[in-house]
Amino acid sequence: MSSDLQYDLHSHTCVSDGVLTPTQLLERAAERKVDILALTDHDDTRGIVEATDAATRVGVRLVPGVEISVTWNNTTIHVVGLGIDPQYAALAAGLAGIREGRLERAGRIAAQLARFGVPDALAGAQRQAGNPELIGRLHFARDLVARGVCKDVQSVFKRWLAKGKPGYVSHRWADMEDAVGWICASGGQAVLAHPGRYELGSNKLIQLLTEFRAAGGSAIEVVTGSHTPDQFVRFARLANEHGFLASRGSDFHSPDEHWRDLGRLAKLPDSCTPVWQNWTLN
Repeated sequence: MSSDLQYDLHSHTCVSDGVLTPTQLLERAAERKVDILALTDHDDTRGIVEATDAATRVGVRLVPGVEISVTWNNTTIHVVGLGIDPQYAALAAGLAGIREGRLERAGRIAAQLARFGVPDALAGAQRQAGNPELIGRLHFARDLVARGVCKDVQSVFKRWLAKGKPGYVSHRWADMEDAVGWICASGGQAVLAHPGRYELGSNKLIQLLTEFRAAGGSAIEVVTGSHTPDQFVRFARLANEHGFLASRGSDFHSPDEHWRDLGRLAKLPDSCTPVWQNWTLN
């Protein structure tokens, strides 16, 4: 497909930790001149039906997707699935199991926050969530901002929710091989999300890329909202060296709290082979 089309292959709605409904997300994508949008909610695909209807109405081509929480080498990473079949049984069952774990983790986060003087955090996070089955750290962060504990969500993470902070709890997510397997078996492509965000040294990063490729991963996000221009270049090089296609996605969550808004991403470096190179979209 034409490289002149505006692709955004990583976005979220209120089904996970975004703030817009699927319809509102597609309307914003159309306003921002996005041609092809992937909806990749965390560990849940139930926004895709509404998003598909909205995409038809506003003239944006929708790629059904998901972002799966994975534990690799005691590090939480995220694997995006593009072009999945959300009805595929193994994928649906795997995501349901992860959501159960999210609810258990939310209770432990709330207990930690209560120990350090922030009571009733679970109820506050639930008020921030559009999906009661999927409570994430961002919902707790928004609640603490609403209470006036911190000025913005970034401050909440730095003070309360990042690793080593009072509200942080460790958690075991899906295995990488399982997550990639669910995606590929459903007909999708597995993409390593925002690799520049993981606190890994060079050797560990190469190990992650090698194991992700061996598990069936086919692409990495090169241009994404949290990457710097220098990282665009770095991950374009690593994609080529390790035989990966390159993806591009804003990781959009909200008009007010985002790495990059829809429609504002840089182009992929010319050296990359786009993940969409062989796509045929209706």
